[in-house]
Amino acid sequence: MSIRFLTLNGAYYMIFTNMSSNIMEGKSMEVARTFLSPTFGMMTLDETCRSVFDYISADDKCRYSIIIGTDSEGFGEVDFVSVIVVHRIGKGGRFFVTKTKIPNIVELRQKIHQEAALSLEVTEIVVRKLKQFIDEDILFKGLEIHVDIGRNGPTKDMIKEVVGMIKGCGYNVKIKPDSFGASCVADRYTG
Repeated sequence: MSIRFLTLNGAYYMIFTNMSSNIMEGKSMEVARTFLSPTFGMMTLDETCRSVFDYISADDKCRYSIIIGTDSEGFGEVDFVSVIVVHRIGKGGRFFVTKTKIPNIVELRQKIHQEAALSLEVTEIVVRKLKQFIDEDILFKGLEIHVDIGRNGPTKDMIKEVVGMIKGCGYNVKIKPDSFGASCVADRYTG
């Protein structure tokens, strides 16, 4: 097991795991990351962010949420599925999926923290790119990170620390049953 330090919005977090994905080996997520869109197929990060902007621009009278969440299944070598969901409130939405394979995930707390850290990492990069197109106040108003934890079950003891980590980075956070980005959309692509 190794320790990796993640810096987000000036705050430092320790991630405990052996990292083997492109992101975790120090390569830029912006270079390595591709997304699957059920609408458009495989897309680069730039294409994904442009598609988010185009979707919002197509009907700018609607309200939108941009939701980022991550889910995973099992232990050992785990596929972490992160999603970007663009929700046109009351009128559907689009989503984009990316996977990160990380070995040596041995306990639930480690896995939940890794899910949150990946969501934060995707959020930081997406926000940086979308600020080129979308006013920062509008962007942050509808931005949410969804985490796959809730008041029932084995993750209930982690709510305070995971929610605090995300809020400490300046983002809105949702937990179950309101975290459909992680617990429904990303969950569809795990396993």
